[in-house]
Amino acid sequence: MTTAVPLALVPVVILILLGFYLRHRRFLDDAFWAQAERLGYYVLLPCLFFHGLATARLDSLPVSDLAFTLIFSTLAVAALVIALHPLMGVDGPAFTSVFQGSVRFVGVTLASGLFGAKGIALAAICNAAIVPTVNILCVLVFARHGSATPSWRGILKQIATNPLVIASFGGITFQMLGLAVPPGIEPAIRTLGTSSLPLGLLCVGAALDFSTARHWISPVAWSSFMKFAAMPIATVLVAVVIGLEGPTLTTALLFQALPTASSAYIMARQLGGDAPLMAGITAAQTVLALAAIPFVLIGITTWIAI
Repeated sequence: MTTAVPLALVPVVILILLGFYLRHRRFLDDAFWAQAERLGYYVLLPCLFFHGLATARLDSLPVSDLAFTLIFSTLAVAALVIALHPLMGVDGPAFTSVFQGSVRFVGVTLASGLFGAKGIALAAICNAAIVPTVNILCVLVFARHGSATPSWRGILKQIATNPLVIASFGGITFQMLGLAVPPGIEPAIRTLGTSSLPLGLLCVGAALDFSTARHWISPVAWSSFMKFAAMPIATVLVAVVIGLEGPTLTTALLFQALPTASSAYIMARQLGGDAPLMAGITAAQTVLALAAIPFVLIGITTWIAI
């Protein structure tokens, strides 16, 4: 299992590097990348979230226990990040990148490779619990610390009209009501959603600017500590209280320890955050995760066994 995780992250690293190469070789016009980011945020990512949540098979799984574990651990770490903001020495837009890097996970359903068909269902529960929670939290943080400072009415409007939030709750509604996506439409939505992952990672790579890498050190360190240390520990502590164990606990731990998603960069670009820093955090965490996730899984599972 510990070797499967790094192998699943290798394609992520390759796509980020390819995006960096394409941008700096001027293979495509610079205008392409901004349009690709917009397409991903408003069309492709919403399709990914909606399809994954609407079509998941959740029979005979500990849905509520897993969801509560993920939501409460995410809220705990989010509160910790906000509390430590004064110590980070970063401005508002940069803090939004640190925050996203602390609570978001990359959209790679590694659980399917670890636990088969049951893993896909467990992964769906993880998405159903984390995606709406994280997107609402991030919109609130952008409203408070981003380059724009809207009123409370504006904040509520941002949440209500955010395409990722709408898609998440739309998928959950389909799931709860037992509705099926029409046969002719489902393959189209699935294909659009799947294409969001490689395009988003290419955009992350294209946004990398290593001339500013020296400014990444502190934000990368803060966000990576939260992602690879605080988040797994919080997840295990909540799981112990709730009674989550076995493959379900491993799946929860795995998802919470995944590096931040390419959607974080796209959201930073669209909502006034520090997008170049977000790209740096995404890339750095992806590389760090190759070693960090196996270490986290081995260390915490050993601790639980003791």
